[in-house]
Amino acid sequence: MDLEILSRVQFGLTIGFHYIFPPMSIGLALILVIMEGIYLKTGNLLYHQMTRFWVKIFGLIFALGVATGIVMEFQFGTNWATYSRFVGDVFGSALAAEGIFAFFLESGFLAILLFGWDKVKPRTHFIATILVAFGAHFSAIWIVVANSWQQTPTGHHVVAFGDGMRAEIVDFWQVVFNPSFLDRIGHVYMGAWQAGAFFVISVSAFYLLRKKHIEQAKGAIKIAVIVALFASVMQLVTGHSSASTVAETQPAKLAAFEGHFPADAPAGAYLFGWVDDDAEKTYGLEIPGFLSFLVHGDADAPVTGLKAFPPEDRPPANLVFQSYHIMVAIGMTLILLSLIGVYHWWRKRLCTNQWLLWIFIFSVLLPQIANQMGWFTAEVGRQPWIVYGLLRTSDALSSSVEPGQVILSLIMFTLIYLLLFVLFIYLLNEKIQHGPVDGKPQIEGRKV
Repeated sequence: MDLEILSRVQFGLTIGFHYIFPPMSIGLALILVIMEGIYLKTGNLLYHQMTRFWVKIFGLIFALGVATGIVMEFQFGTNWATYSRFVGDVFGSALAAEGIFAFFLESGFLAILLFGWDKVKPRTHFIATILVAFGAHFSAIWIVVANSWQQTPTGHHVVAFGDGMRAEIVDFWQVVFNPSFLDRIGHVYMGAWQAGAFFVISVSAFYLLRKKHIEQAKGAIKIAVIVALFASVMQLVTGHSSASTVAETQPAKLAAFEGHFPADAPAGAYLFGWVDDDAEKTYGLEIPGFLSFLVHGDADAPVTGLKAFPPEDRPPANLVFQSYHIMVAIGMTLILLSLIGVYHWWRKRLCTNQWLLWIFIFSVLLPQIANQMGWFTAEVGRQPWIVYGLLRTSDALSSSVEPGQVILSLIMFTLIYLLLFVLFIYLLNEKIQHGPVDGKPQIEGRKV
């Protein structure tokens, strides 16, 4: 098999599995701050019980996120040596900042968050919770900086390095605030908040249907549906802003979003469809002129299509089209579910509506699928470039790696990740089945 395809599949597997956990930990960290803040404000021990339970879940998710994230960095050197040499100066700065300023902050205060309940004052513990949440969000900034620079590279120059070329930073802040960074970090945050909120909604709905831990579940689901509504609506806003930036900086990717082939013509938006890359046609249910309206505010304005680019410079349109439309469809569904949830909360029926609670149990899967599809859309839509306009993916591989080695390691990673996922689900189920502690907790010698 082709070495490039195998290496991309392997990296896609590892990052796809890893990306299950950081969004959940970021979103859950925000909800922990809200829960513990309500406890300190009201003195209601119900929120203390609630926070302690979700902190245990957060610890499990955080551990899996760290364990799976380390593997990706090793792959830069094993499978993508040319790429690593090219981006090393840029990525080294961003990843070093992530480790020094964000990960150390998050992991340093994690011990107080997990084990400091009866050892520090409540306000001190709350500060630790805030700092862990801040660290989780701050960590995402540097990862998105590195990835966004690949999409819209700025603040660098390319110099000779050994037998190849290397990008070196000339303006660090231009690297950080590259044209796509702000749109992408907002979109990532909203996706993470959705993942955390719908996870809490799902578990709370499970308890309400089982008539277990009812008071804690009622409190948690009310917080979560509000976070979910805010994040879902803002996800639409940040998504539109991000797409507008893509139209300016990566027009081939935008054309692939909607399977738009004419080089310079008004473009519609498809509700669903299928792209025939070979015939250069798209079939489906289209809203004429809608993409032109979204991008330019004019339904008759031309949008650059895939035919404006040589075939070797186009992304695989159908793959990008399908992943993009799955992401958008799920995003709209999450807005609808959030609105229904908040409406039933306002009408005091949220915790008793059986059919809605059943839907909420399975809604936990939707943000995860949307996040994966969003990542797939962004990365496959950038092809054939691994660093847009500077380095092709086919030129970024390690010259010493053979396809057989990648196949063997891919099989090994798949088996290990399956084992880790089974272990994660087992431990998560154990904690959920046990649930929060009912009744008045023992908090000796402490004052709120």
